[in-house]
Amino acid sequence: MSARQPRPAKRSLKRFWRSRDGASAVEFALIAPVLITMYCGMAELTQAMMAQRRLSNIASAVGDLVAQGSQTGPLKMADVFKVGDTIMAPFPVTGALKMCVASVTSDANGKDTVAWSKPSASGMTNCPAAGSVVTDVPVAVLPANQSVILSRVSYTYTPAIKFVLSGGLTFNRTYYLRPRKTDAVLWNLAS
Repeated sequence: MSARQPRPAKRSLKRFWRSRDGASAVEFALIAPVLITMYCGMAELTQAMMAQRRLSNIASAVGDLVAQGSQTGPLKMADVFKVGDTIMAPFPVTGALKMCVASVTSDANGKDTVAWSKPSASGMTNCPAAGSVVTDVPVAVLPANQSVILSRVSYTYTPAIKFVLSGGLTFNRTYYLRPRKTDAVLWNLAS
């Protein structure tokens, strides 16, 4: 009798290795982490693309609002920056969204100088200071003896899931718009 006991154990071991009953579960367990990672990555990528498109809309709208007037000032600029915050909703803007509007004028020699500049947040590094010379404005955009409104916007996108993209992405947009009513939009402290 003792010689027959190993045979059933040997047969059940062979049946276990040949059985395909749990193959689907094992395959799913191997593929599921890859699929979940891809799904989370696509969700994060989609949200980042939406934030980037809203940022382009903000740069265009903020610059356009300033270019429509003949003068602007601190009160009008505060309202313009609120419009930018509203466009970015539902994405968080506190500390992430930075806007800058400046008037750049070109002299007869083609030297581009910042007439005035207003950042939405202090410490914005890519906002040119008033009186500074800028060299990155294309000549086709700002010919000699002309003026243009420079609108620069920066947004640091932080993903909600943080599964695939652990850090934030910083998007930057720059728009140049010509003043519509006058040759140059003037800065007025009372406005």
